[in-house]
Amino acid sequence: MESAINQAIRDRIFDRAEEEYKKFQSSLIPGEDRLLGVRMPHLRELAKDIARNNWREYLDNAQDEYYEEIMLQGLVIGYAKAEPEELLGYTARFIPKITNWGVCDSFCTGLKLARKQPGMVWEFIQPYLRSEKEFEIRFAVIMMLAHFITDDYIDRILSGLDQVHHEGYYVKMGVAWAISVCFVKYPVKTMSFLKNCDLDDFTFNKSLQKILESYRVDQESKAIIRSMKRK
Repeated sequence: MESAINQAIRDRIFDRAEEEYKKFQSSLIPGEDRLLGVRMPHLRELAKDIARNNWREYLDNAQDEYYEEIMLQGLVIGYAKAEPEELLGYTARFIPKITNWGVCDSFCTGLKLARKQPGMVWEFIQPYLRSEKEFEIRFAVIMMLAHFITDDYIDRILSGLDQVHHEGYYVKMGVAWAISVCFVKYPVKTMSFLKNCDLDDFTFNKSLQKILESYRVDQESKAIIRSMKRK
């Protein structure tokens, strides 16, 4: 039986739905047919309200029928205040619900626990990096990208990305994106990595492409990057 709090939250989601925005979202998230068309600022506002109140009751009874309902759960976990172990427990329960890049990337960037407890969260994401499931790996990759491209973790990130071998498109694109951000922040280390890595050709060339698209990479470096493209 649906709880009163969850019905009230679903009503608020439906009230914010826009048909035109739904069409726009559909073009960005191929294969996702559970969209209502609710903009992220509305979902964030609702998530903050829930996080200040009975967020545990909400998460324990949340429905997964619509894309926005799943997105909202991830945002609530990011905003919720609790002991790290409890939040990671809710995170572990949420990860199997990630089936597209939109939910994955929004959830990862919003999981601020990684900034407060980096060591604990780093260890938590490692098994997902070695998963055989596309969006479990992408979760780990985007978590690294969003929170761990720092002096303390850059070497471990590059090593970890080099060990990702999965045919999923969203894994490959996530790895390429992460490498491009590593290059912006640590160009010398990442250039050395690119010259000695085991990335497949698609991921390697996508990494180069994303580096070339960055406004924060100088032209001299871009010339070298262009010359490295695999045929």
